Amino acid sequence: MGIGLRKLMGAGDRIMLFTLPFALLGIAGNILWPSLFKMGWGTWGLIAGVILLAVGVPLWLGSVIQILIGVPRGRLITTGGFALVRHPLYLAVALLVIPGCGLVLDTWLGFGIGAAMYLGVRRFAVQEERELVAAFPQQYPAYRANVLLPWL
Repeated sequence: MGIGLRKLMGAGDRIMLFTLPFALLGIAGNILWPSLFKMGWGTWGLIAGVILLAVGVPLWLGSVIQILIGVPRGRLITTGGFALVRHPLYLAVALLVIPGCGLVLDTWLGFGIGAAMYLGVRRFAVQEERELVAAFPQQYPAYRANVLLPWL
């Protein structure tokens, strides 16, 4: 018996579809008018971008691994990145990886796409959380109360 792709993805597909138009328009704008998107932070921007990526990529990857292992087993994941924030996979990408890539590439576009993705997380993760409450009626509210950064 396998786990459905829909269950593994959670709200990820809706978040990506929400973010896609912002990303496509931003990338097109960055190609057409690169001087408008250039940050000009030089080495400091590169260092900041590498730091964001050094934190964000392991957080994202660890969350993916936990989901691939825990969800098929019907477990509520509350350790690792999930002990920090309720949606570490989405937030690592939106707040760390995409902005980090933008800094490395010397464009503020990473912050814009990351902000759009964060709005998508806020909009679409609500349904995912309802499903988690239904699946884990005692555990999920307790988890939410104990997560380190509940506002993210």
